[in-house]
Amino acid sequence: MKTQVLIIGAGATGTGIARDLALRGLQCLVVDKKDVNSGASGGNHGLLHSGARYVGSDFEAARECADEGQIIKKIAPHCVESTGGLFIAVEGDDENYIADFQSSCQKCGIISQPVDLHDAREMEPNLSKHLIAAYAVPDAAVDPFMLSLDNVAHAQQLGSSYLRFSEVSGFDIHNKKIECVHINNTRSGETFDIHPDWVINAAGAWAGRITQLADIPVGVLFSKGTLLVTQKRLSQRVINRLRQASDADILVPGGSVSIIGTTSVRISDPDDIWPTVKEVDSIVEEGAQMLPVLEKTRYIRAYCGVRPLISQPGAADDRNVSRGFALMDHEEHGVQNMTTITGGKLTTYRLMAEKTANLVCDRMGVSVPCKTHTTPLPSTTDGRWTEPGLTPQEWMQHSRSQDVMLCECEMIPKSAIDYIISNMRSKYGTVDLPGIGLRSRVGKGPCQGTYCSERIASYMVDRGDINGEEAVNQLKGFLQERWRGQRPLLWDIPMIQSELQEAIHCGFLNLDGCLQMKKSMEVRS
Repeated sequence: MKTQVLIIGAGATGTGIARDLALRGLQCLVVDKKDVNSGASGGNHGLLHSGARYVGSDFEAARECADEGQIIKKIAPHCVESTGGLFIAVEGDDENYIADFQSSCQKCGIISQPVDLHDAREMEPNLSKHLIAAYAVPDAAVDPFMLSLDNVAHAQQLGSSYLRFSEVSGFDIHNKKIECVHINNTRSGETFDIHPDWVINAAGAWAGRITQLADIPVGVLFSKGTLLVTQKRLSQRVINRLRQASDADILVPGGSVSIIGTTSVRISDPDDIWPTVKEVDSIVEEGAQMLPVLEKTRYIRAYCGVRPLISQPGAADDRNVSRGFALMDHEEHGVQNMTTITGGKLTTYRLMAEKTANLVCDRMGVSVPCKTHTTPLPSTTDGRWTEPGLTPQEWMQHSRSQDVMLCECEMIPKSAIDYIISNMRSKYGTVDLPGIGLRSRVGKGPCQGTYCSERIASYMVDRGDINGEEAVNQLKGFLQERWRGQRPLLWDIPMIQSELQEAIHCGFLNLDGCLQMKKSMEVRS
């Protein structure tokens, strides 16, 4: 298999690079050891930063977020909910930081307007009664899965390709160039080779592991961030704590839910991450200082991602490590056709892709300029079902009285699953339950896949997409991932629901793998 550019990593940056290069006429191949957004791009708030969060610590990151946020709103409005945002301070917060906030925003080109405290509570009734300051900023919510799926889909329309479950296992380097990349299919065990003209390492937290295969040292820190999903939407706007960045100081509304977080915990292995009870308790306690309702609300899931931070001498706290990105040309390390891009934020993914594509095109002798800052991102069929509330709208518009409902929480009918399966099969040749969940709202409602997962797995068997053994294995994997996010939330009603799930999955369906996962996580906690 040959390609002009091999891109390792199918997160927002990797898929953004593929689209950027494809618009310049280059043929790319994107590979990922799992699937789209399996790293930090799928484990975040879904916040499109105005940049105001960084005005007190990182002016460059603040300006980048301010500029890129506006660009994304213009080129990909279908991925963005322009909620607006509030920065609010409560009694006890640093008054010096509050006093400097608006002028710091102005220096970074960020619009911030003071809001009367009474008006702020009228706008967001769940805010604390102990407010001492409030500012409005142009924050927004973004669907990271729709964003990445649409980027890779557009790249495919322009002649590029994407391979899931394809892990890089080694390089053949001759005359200071990578001539062959060895790939292992993590599902089938099949191995094959790719012969690229250029290799771009966009593996995020795993970037250092990729460069190690070429004997290139890259210092990447792993900072785990845990977030909680509420059962219902608690605000209309993004709510930020008006203080230096800390735990549980951002609440982002997304569709019918809200997401509160995050933590920052240094870890040693990005593949071994679990939300913990201690983190959950801390998030609820800290977040309730902004919105007291967080102490009483029901949470349906906890999840975490790993921030890839560039190692910096003297930075004892990961909050003090720059949220900027690092672009590395590895010619100085003895490899002339490899580039690494890591760090950064979801909001700056397009800029990261542009800078990377500029470097690669310059080295490859391609003079076509970047087009992604002006060319609209097409709304494709690949990411449409990730939009909260889309399936109920479709259901009502077309009155599908004969359609069978497979997921009641998110109102996903059989016809929507048919659509997703057909799309996956035409693009990848295979279909899997976790892939359907990633490309839709399946399993994301209050029951967290308790019922819909079995229905869809059995429906896939009836259709002939998978056999019974594959269905059981995929069902176990899907439910294990759901359980990972439920375990730290077991109190009150979720505890009762968990017992029902165990009775169904382990007692009735004999999915003993799920029970083993449950016991393993209890030991870890």
